[in-house]
Amino acid sequence: MMDGGTHDRQLAGRVALVTGAARGMGYHHARLLAERGAKVVLQDIEAEVASKAAEDLRAAGGAVIAVSGDVGDEEDVERNVAAAEAEFGPVSILVNNAGIGKSGKTEETTEAIFDRVFNVNLRGTFLMTRRVVAGMKAARYGKIVNISSRFGQVGAAYSIAYCASKSGVHGLTKAWAKEFAPWNICVNCVAPGGVWTEMGLEEHGGAEGIRRVEQTVPLKRWAQPEEIGYAVAFLASPESDFITGQVLPANGGATITGI
Repeated sequence: MMDGGTHDRQLAGRVALVTGAARGMGYHHARLLAERGAKVVLQDIEAEVASKAAEDLRAAGGAVIAVSGDVGDEEDVERNVAAAEAEFGPVSILVNNAGIGKSGKTEETTEAIFDRVFNVNLRGTFLMTRRVVAGMKAARYGKIVNISSRFGQVGAAYSIAYCASKSGVHGLTKAWAKEFAPWNICVNCVAPGGVWTEMGLEEHGGAEGIRRVEQTVPLKRWAQPEEIGYAVAFLASPESDFITGQVLPANGGATITGI
């Protein structure tokens, strides 16, 4: 059985949808929400990986299903959310985790690359939120947690599309917090720094590359995926009912040094 410890079952009765949940941070977000009693929908463009992840969480005692599609595609979003509603009911917790990045010089960044990054990171966040918010308004309750990046706050050379899209997520977060507040819908953002995920390993040439970069962080390490999940679970919980419109920089102090 899943064990949420001191937070056991605090999300019972809630329906959570996590995008980009087949692996990495998204999987750990979903796992923690399931452990704390939520019925969880894992959304990912990788259908087989998402299905296997859902099987693992069900085996651990969670009420979990998987759906597949592209968050930047309106038809996929409609189909995925409709499937979630048919299985569990209206979504009360949305975690906009799906994201991609592409590094390169500005002169080498094609319109296709720029548009694809924005399509997932910013348009996807917009489409998913637009689709679920009517149900949250009807219930007069909702938690929307957007995942951005420290690079949306401080920038990074050779990552213009990624940085701009994540800065856009901060703008959406603050605008939605003001717009949706009358319906008791809280909208917040977690801005991770470096995280030990498959994506992080690939971007930095393996574990040794990450260990070198870790030395620039005040805490001298990157986060484990579940540590970002704890921040997400907090913002999805009743413990954060008076917090909205905030960007939580979960990055080991990286932003205070400007990295």
